[in-house]
Amino acid sequence: MEISLLVIVVVVALVFDYINGFHDTANAIATSVSTRVLKPNVAIAMAAVLNFVGALFSTKVAHTIGKGIVDPSLVTFQVVLAALIGAIGWNLITWYFGIPSSSSHALIGGLVGAVVISHGFGDLNPPGLIKILTSLVISPLIGFGVGFLVMTILNRIVHDSRPSRVNRFFSVFQILSAAVMAFSHGSNDAQKSMGIITMVLVSAGFLQTFTVPTWVIIACASAMALGTSLGGWRIIKTMGVKIIKLQPIHGFAAETSSSLIILSATALGAPVSTTHVISSSIMGVGATKRIKAVRWGVAYNIVVAWVLTLPLSGILAAIAFLLINSIW
Repeated sequence: MEISLLVIVVVVALVFDYINGFHDTANAIATSVSTRVLKPNVAIAMAAVLNFVGALFSTKVAHTIGKGIVDPSLVTFQVVLAALIGAIGWNLITWYFGIPSSSSHALIGGLVGAVVISHGFGDLNPPGLIKILTSLVISPLIGFGVGFLVMTILNRIVHDSRPSRVNRFFSVFQILSAAVMAFSHGSNDAQKSMGIITMVLVSAGFLQTFTVPTWVIIACASAMALGTSLGGWRIIKTMGVKIIKLQPIHGFAAETSSSLIILSATALGAPVSTTHVISSSIMGVGATKRIKAVRWGVAYNIVVAWVLTLPLSGILAAIAFLLINSIW
């Protein structure tokens, strides 16, 4: 029974990574597609490859997720499975409505909800949880600020240039910024499933120390890349069109800002939401035009989804735990 449950948890974790891939494809390529710098199929293929490569970059975020929320020795298969089901459920709901919510928030909310319903609040790790939540809350604010700053600097540099020349120039550089964004997405997001799977392996006694096995790294990287290859057209439309009208220079500024923040967070082992960072960077870039250039109604809906993700994914996970626990 233990082995079969372990296999189920690993498979569901990879399914989460797969869904994360197509749910968050828009993070890397929405601006490049909307500005017509890249054809959709080319952009998705590039994002899939670089998501895979980025996932091989580090395991610091995996350690934060796997050990920061709860002691792995206290985690059961049922808890992790419920957490993953809660996160997957919320991801599918937001994907269906084209809302760029956070897979990271969904996973963390799901894990907290499953732990609380099974063990109570006492088994949570407050310092680790505070670190994780702080990085998730602060990163969108930094994304808005950096996006605004980068775009302001670029506006001053190209102030006297013809718009057509600026568009041609940044069309080339936006391909590079989209590539780096795809790499950074893989470097941070794929590690969250790595952390969950390694947590289960430690809990079951298959690992004595929290060290992410190579097969887990490859499996999670592959699952995310495969999911990315499908694309997430509903969210791409929201990210690339509905927030602001983008030109190549705006896409370059947003992607560059986001990549710098996400790669810095990965190096520090801080899990951030790539969805939140790129969305807020786009808003920051748009705000340099004029405040009304950002469609704040769309932005408001996105922020509401951000706020609801943690509690609702936690509730879904809690319900899933009660159902799973009644079976096993």
